[in-house]
Amino acid sequence: MGELAKAAGLSERTIDYYTKLGLIDPQTRSEKNYRLYSHETVVLLERINEWKQDKYSLEEIRSLIGKWKAATAEAAVSGKLAELEVHMQKLQRELKELEPALSQLKPNQARRALAHLVPQGLACIEAIRIMMTQGPSM
Repeated sequence: MGELAKAAGLSERTIDYYTKLGLIDPQTRSEKNYRLYSHETVVLLERINEWKQDKYSLEEIRSLIGKWKAATAEAAVSGKLAELEVHMQKLQRELKELEPALSQLKPNQARRALAHLVPQGLACIEAIRIMMTQGPSM
């Protein structure tokens, strides 16, 4: 907690208070049960300080943090979907390149290739379906 306090320019008491209020959360705990915080916590503490300077109450800040985390989660999902779209486009290009060779395959060879590819494709589709219906687990 001391390193976090130094990095954020706050007292350890303030860090402890914000943790008890639920404004920040430790990422994990050490073997000796010390709270360990991520770099993102430093960024959040800087943001909390900005909001305090703008005269927001701690309850208002808690609400703003909730909105900020939701927007961050949405951006992460959007970014991941964009990555998936680029990857799918790459796979489509590769498939087009393989079409001449695939058309030359004998039925048994094509069946084996299809048996290998279909489960992987279905797993990807199922993962995307679950992500879209349940949302990210953040």
